[in-house]
Amino acid sequence: MKNRKELGLLTVTHGVNDMYQGAIPAMLPFLQAERGYSYALITGVTLAATGLSSLVQPLVGMLADRRPMGWLVTGGMVTAGAGVGLAGLGDAYLWTWFAVALTGLGLAAYHPAGAMVARTIGHGDTRTMSVFTVGGNVGVAVAPLFVAFVLGTTGLSGTWLLALPALILGAALLGTRHRWNLAGAVPGPSRGGGGTRDEPAEQPPARRNDWRAFGTLSVISVFWSIPFVVMGALAGAYVISRFGVSTTVGSATLTAFTAGGVLGTLAGGWAAQRWGRLPALRYGYAIAALGVLGVVLLPTMPLVLACTFVYGTVLFVPFAAQVTLAQDYLPNRVGTASGLTLGVTLSAGGLLSPLFGLLADDWGVRPVLGLLVGVLIVPAVLSWLIPDPQRPAGDTGSPALTGTGRQ
Repeated sequence: MKNRKELGLLTVTHGVNDMYQGAIPAMLPFLQAERGYSYALITGVTLAATGLSSLVQPLVGMLADRRPMGWLVTGGMVTAGAGVGLAGLGDAYLWTWFAVALTGLGLAAYHPAGAMVARTIGHGDTRTMSVFTVGGNVGVAVAPLFVAFVLGTTGLSGTWLLALPALILGAALLGTRHRWNLAGAVPGPSRGGGGTRDEPAEQPPARRNDWRAFGTLSVISVFWSIPFVVMGALAGAYVISRFGVSTTVGSATLTAFTAGGVLGTLAGGWAAQRWGRLPALRYGYAIAALGVLGVVLLPTMPLVLACTFVYGTVLFVPFAAQVTLAQDYLPNRVGTASGLTLGVTLSAGGLLSPLFGLLADDWGVRPVLGLLVGVLIVPAVLSWLIPDPQRPAGDTGSPALTGTGRQ
């Protein structure tokens, strides 16, 4: 029960934290409408959130392998919120760019620490990781509605209101003097004097790091991030330009995409537990490519909206499996694996998004989204080239962790 409470609280922090990740693409239609930014400039804002993040996140992971850094769960979340809060308070493009970059730093600090805590709480179980991930998905899904409500009422000058959830939750966590444990222990029951007791978790026999498999998985993760970031950055603008709908309806399209991610993450954790992690990757990517075709080719707004939801669902099916696979490929460098998987590889989509923005300025948004079909084929093929880590002798861990599901 104690671990369930720990996971619940951690999941809430992930939801608030990733709400600011979702807030950035949700703000783009407002930036375009109020300030007349081109597609290249609005995707450049996405780059601001991922550029420094791609460098900082692996460093945080490597440091977390050496010493507990649980304070980054709260600190990263508050920093991410502060950056979004500042983004609309200055009129200059550079002000907005650097404010969003601050959000990226907060997101980079949070994710390796949060992923390590989730692994500690669940002993590496894929379903635990999927619950933790769903918190982030819910936050991303709620963000467009939250942003549309606030900025639709106040304009960009009201972005400071968006920071309030992070500031309030951060203050509450500091008020409870809560401690996260990143040193390989599992939070235990309370002693008489209050607080928590850290008990060493049972450790499986040592295994060697599989850097070759991790490298291939990192490439797969890169090709996950590109269709995720590009769709998030351009989905709203796509339906606005194609169907002539309002920015609020454009935000609803982004909500459909990210809400699908909530369902897909839960389904992916369950599927990986039932059938193994590799099928979640192989078939998730293949079906996601079909989802993009639907978004591009279907003729009416309701059908595109429904297909965007389906696309978001299947795109997120591989996510929890990828994170736990990365941690299992580098069992002696879990923080490094978390930082690289959630850092450099997943930031690649943001780093490449200005290129897709330039193409959208020249070709239109619809052909650029069509390119994502080819992007998704790459991880679908590469997923057949990696192994699922086998159960070490004496390990009694979960099937999802050890790869004993059917493949």
